Amino acid sequence: MRLNTSNWMTSMQSLIGNAPPSGAHRVDAAMEDIRDAMRDCLGAAAAEAYPAVELRINHANELIDLWYLRGDVLTALATIEGESPARQKLVSITNMFVGYLPKGMSSRPSPLAA
Repeated sequence: MRLNTSNWMTSMQSLIGNAPPSGAHRVDAAMEDIRDAMRDCLGAAAAEAYPAVELRINHANELIDLWYLRGDVLTALATIEGESPARQKLVSITNMFVGYLPKGMSSRPSPLAA
């Protein structure tokens, strides 16, 4: 069996604490993408009317924090644009979480969405 030097170095760095755990970069990139999508979704009007929501989006430390902020984003958008357009915008953000949350955390289809 041949030892791959880069895999060995990465393993050693992980043990020492110099390298992020496997998949950390992927989760960080997903968090930034979701954070940007939430900010874009809010737009200037909602961000101005609800600065606390934008602040919470900017300072969310975990992916789960962003997951739970979807409700606040929906509330802010629904107040500005109406509930139906707000829900349509939030669907794309919700889809960005697929594969990053535990199975029990995924949203289920709503009978009201028809």
